[in-house]
Amino acid sequence: MSAPFTILIVDDEEPIRKAIRRVLKFEPYRLLDCGDPVEALRLVEAETVHVVISDYTMPGMLGVDLLRKIRMIRPDTIRIILTGNANLDMAMQAINEGAIYRFLTKPWDNADLQLALRLAQRQWELEDRNRRLLALVSKYRDVIDELERKQPGATGIERDDHGRIVIDDEDLGLALDEWNKE
Repeated sequence: MSAPFTILIVDDEEPIRKAIRRVLKFEPYRLLDCGDPVEALRLVEAETVHVVISDYTMPGMLGVDLLRKIRMIRPDTIRIILTGNANLDMAMQAINEGAIYRFLTKPWDNADLQLALRLAQRQWELEDRNRRLLALVSKYRDVIDELERKQPGATGIERDDHGRIVIDDEDLGLALDEWNKE
């Protein structure tokens, strides 16, 4: 990954944002923060943000609503909710509705927060690699489809019960004839 791993902290309380920044000061992240959910949406629209940590209760918009909107803008962004008044129903709603990666409570344990972000980074990197591999498979599928269109049967491979490729005398003769022409 070429760009630094970017984390956006969204909380209407500046001391909370500063405390999270202090905890992550020596981590290899690019940290952004804002106290307004609307500003957070603008930031996410403008640039790649890998993880968003959002307070649950903020003026103007609940954190779960913010994260739901972020999911629509950038579905690959990992979303973490942070709250001071956690209950099981709230956690279940946040996880189900916003596809929340983690649900953390205030006050948080610094080691838990750091671990959650390391795991989120690993999750994002694995999903990114999967996206790139799927794109590559799609590209090669298109190449194979084009080859099959131009040379019907060229991509058909016969295998035995053990998965080994079967080449009969006719296939070998045709292959040798083609090779000798070149």
